[in-house]
Amino acid sequence: MRDWLLVALTAGLAASITLSETTLVVLAFLLVLGPRAAPPRVGWPLIGPMIAFAVWTLVTVLASTRPGESLAASRGLLTLLAFYVVLHTLPDARRAARFASGLLIAIAIVALLSIVQVGFCPTGGTLESSHAAIRLLMRKCGRARGFFSIYMTLAGVLTLVLISALPRVALGGRSAAWAGPAWLVGLLSLGLTSVRGAWLGFAVGVAGCALGLRRRWLVLAPLVLVLVGGLVIDPALLRRVKSVGDLADDTTRDRLAMLDAGLGLAIAHPLTGIGPGQVKNVYPTVASPEALRRSTSHLHNTPLQIVVERGLPGLAGWLAIWVGFFGAAWRVFRRIPPGDEDARALVLGSMAAIAAFLVAGLFEYNFGDTEVLLVALAVMALPFVVERDLAIGATSSRQLRE
Repeated sequence: MRDWLLVALTAGLAASITLSETTLVVLAFLLVLGPRAAPPRVGWPLIGPMIAFAVWTLVTVLASTRPGESLAASRGLLTLLAFYVVLHTLPDARRAARFASGLLIAIAIVALLSIVQVGFCPTGGTLESSHAAIRLLMRKCGRARGFFSIYMTLAGVLTLVLISALPRVALGGRSAAWAGPAWLVGLLSLGLTSVRGAWLGFAVGVAGCALGLRRRWLVLAPLVLVLVGGLVIDPALLRRVKSVGDLADDTTRDRLAMLDAGLGLAIAHPLTGIGPGQVKNVYPTVASPEALRRSTSHLHNTPLQIVVERGLPGLAGWLAIWVGFFGAAWRVFRRIPPGDEDARALVLGSMAAIAAFLVAGLFEYNFGDTEVLLVALAVMALPFVVERDLAIGATSSRQLRE
């Protein structure tokens, strides 16, 4: 049952939030009510900063001018439990690698459909049809979005999955025949989302993978060829890249206006913020004249959104989660024997993917995008599964010596 539920989870993470959340709930019940796993267990890593962030969020809810709305907006805290569900469901590093490979296959299928989506999209941006499946896929088809409601979500999910898989794809092996093409299909789909923040996050993730791999050319050379080829084939992508940081670009100007308003709110409410979910109520009153949109529910910058809603203590708790993750994952990475390339690739891909997630979050509130956050939490669990294997190996060696 666990194996089939993991298959359902990979499909849900790639295409359906309803399926992924339902599967996570069932897995949580199985973990609580099912048979206990044999020791050693990995325990509850990152539980300190997770609880600190959750508790302070509830404090800001009570301090909010609209506590009912803020409490409803904070229900996403339950999403953080997905990290522990995935961690305790995956029994060992081999199953973790299989889970990660399944996620790459699932997202490659969605990416392929998104390429069809954009390729057959009419000028108006929507293909009218009497068939429900075609309407689902071809509604708002100007930019690749797969089955998600918006292209930013697909870009966030693609970035996490592609970066986490990159070290394993670079190693080749038996999976090279399908993993390489699947990865390239996902990369093309990421380009067709035209989400520049995700592209920057992806670039940082690739750099992180290259630094951690002994054979860096396996990552950098094919990637440069693909990117150059893509820019030559589609000049629109090159124009989109050149617009990054262009102050004459409307999107850039609007984001700068949000940054200005957000910093003003953070200075005015440094302790408890304005309360979760309150940006939509406050922003119209503080938006500068340069703002193109007079109303928004988020500020397109995750750290800024956190500090505006939860104050400086909330931002500190949120940052502590990621500092704790990278510290723990790095310690696991250093403990892996040099010859265990598969485990090293799994941990390195996880760290690089989360780095890409955080960089992309400087241009989008991806921590508030449940579909993207669920994938990030699943990827975060992988180093701790490897850590459990290392603990089992150490225990076995000690027993043999005794």
